[in-house]
Amino acid sequence: MIKKVAILANGGDVSGFNAVIRAIMRAAMTHGIECYGYIDGYKGLVENNYIRLDGNPIASGIIAKGGSIIGSSTNTIVFHYKVKHEDGTITYEDLSDLCVKNVREAGFDCVFTLGGDSTQKSSRDLFLKGINTIGVPKTIDNDVACTDITFGYNTAVSVATEAIDRLHTTAETHHRIMVLEVMGRFAGWIALESAISGGADVALIPEIPYDLNKAAEAIKKRQARGKNFSLVVVSEGAMSKDGTIEAHEAEGLDSKSGISIKFGGIGPKVAKELQELTGMEARCTVLGYMQRGGTPTAYDRVISTKYGAKAMELALEGKFGVLTVIKDGELSSVPLEEVIGNNKEIGAVQGGTADSNVRRVTMDHDLVKTARNIGICLGD
Repeated sequence: MIKKVAILANGGDVSGFNAVIRAIMRAAMTHGIECYGYIDGYKGLVENNYIRLDGNPIASGIIAKGGSIIGSSTNTIVFHYKVKHEDGTITYEDLSDLCVKNVREAGFDCVFTLGGDSTQKSSRDLFLKGINTIGVPKTIDNDVACTDITFGYNTAVSVATEAIDRLHTTAETHHRIMVLEVMGRFAGWIALESAISGGADVALIPEIPYDLNKAAEAIKKRQARGKNFSLVVVSEGAMSKDGTIEAHEAEGLDSKSGISIKFGGIGPKVAKELQELTGMEARCTVLGYMQRGGTPTAYDRVISTKYGAKAMELALEGKFGVLTVIKDGELSSVPLEEVIGNNKEIGAVQGGTADSNVRRVTMDHDLVKTARNIGICLGD
């Protein structure tokens, strides 16, 4: 019987975190279950730092609040945890056994893990070590496997669309190419959907290595029709056909994971090259963290609430080691084993590797077909 549960929010913040936390908490209260929250994600799990949520004023009126009332942590992997020693040296240690001990001593019957690929990888690994875990798919990139949509994504697309709307007027007034760089390391969902909803002319995504000459041709054709401006949306993880991406080294990530870089910088590069190819003035806006923060859309509030309520339902049914998902519009669950793909090694440093089961845009997806049908250039 479930009597006491905990929630941890991990990875980059998204709008909808608090709506999920609220739904889990309220569902727990409905069934007389105590609900707690680990502070700052897996960091709180390591440090045994948690607070009670039900009946706590901090957890009141949070459905419309961005961020996470219990914080979150990034690049925090309990199997490869950054430890700073008194002499200033740093080591990376496996503290998963300490986490198991902390959960058991606290008496938590289930830990809900709110996060993306890496978060759910650790959730699966902790489940194999004896902790009852249930994952909830979070990421603005919308690239968690086995589900149609993640919470936080709709808000990110809405923010990107508003940015395109604003850039449209500047582009038209000054006869410029306006490039908007949006998030999306491995998947181009944000770029593609915001390009369609915002009326962009070019969308460059990680799944389609681009030839910028193609984009330049599309812009020149617009010029020939009297359209002396263009809007370009590019995912941070987009790469040219020569295989180069714009990135820099990321602190604290093991190179064997395949994720030892931070993406960013592709927008200015594309703007500079398009200006040279077209002769038109080009400017770039990097949307950055604006996509993550702020009030969630009504859609994200609803989907987050559905996910949270479903997660508690699964806990009451004793279904652990699973991820709540939405498939074909229906709430369901899948084993975390399916979510992590071939990245099966317990304690693997990071998700997002070649073996991970990241959900990417496929060429037969309706969004791709729609973009092509309405004349959006995808750089191929």
